[in-house]
Amino acid sequence: MAVQGPGGPGDSPGDAPGGEPAAPGGGVYEWYTRGLELLRSGSASAALQLLARAAEAEPGSHSIREALGRAQFGARMFGEAADSFRGIVEEEPAEDYARFGLGLALSRMGDFEGAVEHLALAAAMRPENPDYARALRHARATLESRR
Repeated sequence: MAVQGPGGPGDSPGDAPGGEPAAPGGGVYEWYTRGLELLRSGSASAALQLLARAAEAEPGSHSIREALGRAQFGARMFGEAADSFRGIVEEEPAEDYARFGLGLALSRMGDFEGAVEHLALAAAMRPENPDYARALRHARATLESRR
């Protein structure tokens, strides 16, 4: 005899009745920490689901929105990642990592002028960060070669 999922016949085990995805177990903090663990293990798409849920529940949290932007970037959703990082930068212009993420996302979208602007600011805020400097050099070189 086949065992049916909680949603009934034809639903995936994680689906709620009506075919809607079931809410993940736990609360916002658990979604955030599990999402970060998934990001660290290279599962950006899986992390995206949890972090999107956490961001929906806590839209004012820069930490959650930053992690969501990282997951979107890792899942190659560069426009969405840029939007996530841009929202943080607009609220807190001194957020160097959000500027870095925005610059990387813009560069992946082909907007090297915008990328250089944000990467230069991130590098100026944290001159000791080699990742910021490397990304800025790359964006500047690409922009120069396209001129």
